[in-house]
Amino acid sequence: MEKQSRRKFIRTGLAGFAGLTVSSAALLNFTSIPNARVDRVSLGNSGLKVSRIALGTGSKGSSKASNQTRLGMERFVDMARHAYQRGISFFDMADSYGSHPYVGEAIKSLPREKITLLTKIWTYEDGSERNLPVRESLDRYRRELGTDYIDIVLMHCLMQGNWSQNRKHYMEGLARAKEEGIIRAMGVSCHNWEAMVEAVDNPWVDVIMARINPFQTHMDNTPDAVKELLCRARKNGKGVIGMKIFGEGRHISESEREESLKFALAESNIHCMTLGLESIAQVDDAVDRVMSKQHLFY
Repeated sequence: MEKQSRRKFIRTGLAGFAGLTVSSAALLNFTSIPNARVDRVSLGNSGLKVSRIALGTGSKGSSKASNQTRLGMERFVDMARHAYQRGISFFDMADSYGSHPYVGEAIKSLPREKITLLTKIWTYEDGSERNLPVRESLDRYRRELGTDYIDIVLMHCLMQGNWSQNRKHYMEGLARAKEEGIIRAMGVSCHNWEAMVEAVDNPWVDVIMARINPFQTHMDNTPDAVKELLCRARKNGKGVIGMKIFGEGRHISESEREESLKFALAESNIHCMTLGLESIAQVDDAVDRVMSKQHLFY
């Protein structure tokens, strides 16, 4: 078989990503650092140090499946282990993505102390008959992942304010789990402006996952408003993780990927970002693009 050049390999791998078509002239139109590894950053006052890029496992995720799990176990594990070799040691999951067993398989041969595992628990208003004991859910997550503890657990996809009043069942359960060492940090994944505003000043919150990109796509307010709020979150010691960096796959042309990453790294007030990568080629492209912009890191 003819050996593929790195340029051809990445172009082929990216072509299937949300319908992306990349011309060879435009490809890698940045100063790449061959074989660069992602750096690590402190995640606010959480006590955790994480890779600047997390491998997201929830692209088009729901009903216990996602684009990442649809790769199949072997292809996912190959991609995840390649990501680890490029410095991505942070895995972003959720119970609703069905990705726990996939990540669990991928990290079997990796040193647990060098891995950061984040997952999310779906929540309902207190009093709902669907409220399972939090510990029961966490025990299942740990079995699926093959680990004694989970680094970060977030309440998933909060879409309204007042969550600190009507989600006490989960907040208390996660706080107990943190005291017992079952989890190391807790927080919220926000899909609503009021929910995010509430999280910024809430002492219960260690980590906030927020939607941010320069195009205001799948976001909760304008880019300026969100980055100003996240600046306040950082000042309050919250760890801030950016999501929807490419607008849930809507902004993936060459110029848009560059603009999105420059914004994320230089202006957004996030500590790190989660990217829903779906191939080894996408992993390499993301790592090269991010690490070529080290002069923008703050």
